[in-house]
Amino acid sequence: MNADSAPDVPGTSMREQVRRGAEGVILFDPGVFPQVDGDWFDPDYWRRHGVLKTQKGGRGGVAVIETPVGECVLRHYRRGGAVAVLMGDLYLWTGAARTRCFAEFRLLQGLRARGLPVPEPVAVCYRRRALWYSADLITRRIARAETLAERLTVNGIGTELAEEVGALVARFHREGVWHADLNAHNILIAPNGLFLIDFDRGRLRAPAEGWRLANLQRLRRSLIKLGAMEDQPDAFEQRIWAPLQRGYERTFSA
Repeated sequence: MNADSAPDVPGTSMREQVRRGAEGVILFDPGVFPQVDGDWFDPDYWRRHGVLKTQKGGRGGVAVIETPVGECVLRHYRRGGAVAVLMGDLYLWTGAARTRCFAEFRLLQGLRARGLPVPEPVAVCYRRRALWYSADLITRRIARAETLAERLTVNGIGTELAEEVGALVARFHREGVWHADLNAHNILIAPNGLFLIDFDRGRLRAPAEGWRLANLQRLRRSLIKLGAMEDQPDAFEQRIWAPLQRGYERTFSA
């Protein structure tokens, strides 16, 4: 697979390099690692070298791999809902720049440039199949992190953490970042702070109250679905949701 400057891929920057070959088209950050090839996106490759671990999360799970740049997460794009039965992991081809993986890679780079806590994108790959394509994304793993969903299930969410979660979401909303699937599984709690992950279909929008509140309600439904309300709705409102909203409003208006 040979490297080139990808003249047909709008938005290519100095932090991007594209490689094409039989394995597909790879977009990667040469500042993270100078060469990324098709093997990086093959779980069996990492399994044969004894450096692959799987974990729950996302549709069909993700793979944790020990790469030359440290631990990373390899995620294969899969459809959800009823359409997944028919289409599985295939998406309609409308151009390289509009693939789910290229869009997420570039969004993550842009968010990191704004100082927002998201995983560092390492590389993405798509494979054309006539009118369709499939894709993968590799990001650096956030060390010693647990999801908000895991914390809720094991130890519960205290008032302080709820406020921090609200502040986290507000930081993104203030920058006009819309997360397509804002739920407790996509918020990570790490020793060095909170992170937001999985920006598939995410995008930048003009900050507007309508979509911001809808995003927050999506997170609320996620928490309730995971049992945060249980049989004590008043406790949920007072100990989790009210502090979360307080942290959100304080940060958004700062």
